[in-house]
Amino acid sequence: MLEVSQLTITKGEYTLFDALSFAISPGELVQIEGRNGTGKTTLLRLLIGLGQYDKGLIQWKGATIRSNREEFHQDLLYIGHQTGIKPELTAFENLAFFCSMQRITKLGNQEIYDALLKAGLVGKEDIPVSKLSAGQQRRAALARLWLSEQILWILDEPLTAIDKQGMQILESLFIQHTSKGGIVVLTTHQDMFKNHPKLRKIRLGDS
Repeated sequence: MLEVSQLTITKGEYTLFDALSFAISPGELVQIEGRNGTGKTTLLRLLIGLGQYDKGLIQWKGATIRSNREEFHQDLLYIGHQTGIKPELTAFENLAFFCSMQRITKLGNQEIYDALLKAGLVGKEDIPVSKLSAGQQRRAALARLWLSEQILWILDEPLTAIDKQGMQILESLFIQHTSKGGIVVLTTHQDMFKNHPKLRKIRLGDS
């Protein structure tokens, strides 16, 4: 469903990607690996339609993500280094806003509280996000995963500032999402996901 063909980026005499190609099918969890500076975050940003490249194609469901932008973004949930949550709102208000923006009308207050519970934010639901720790802010952003109806999750270092228990909970969530035909593409420095039946690793920067 997600195809990258002959993706090439050059900056002066430096080539970041040279004819990079891969395809990701429903049910797969793909971990992007590589040393610092090999372009992991750049690749994720290109996959969501941000940034420019010299050559190649990025396609979703057989059409380029630029020509099919509206449908692609309806299918996409992206969480990057910047959490994308509003600091003046509480964790609960942020999730309610997310549901409103995504037009998820079948979910009510109880589902939002359940998502915050699973994300480890019990007792923090009504505190402005700006007053939460870095790890708690990351959890507030990741709580959207439990409410998401999107097929494609693209996540840049989602396990940053997450403890071991939280990582195990997220691993179970990723397995659940992909078992239903979803796709997860992520970067992480953590060594995990060994139990995932369709784990695939794409390593950048290898000659």
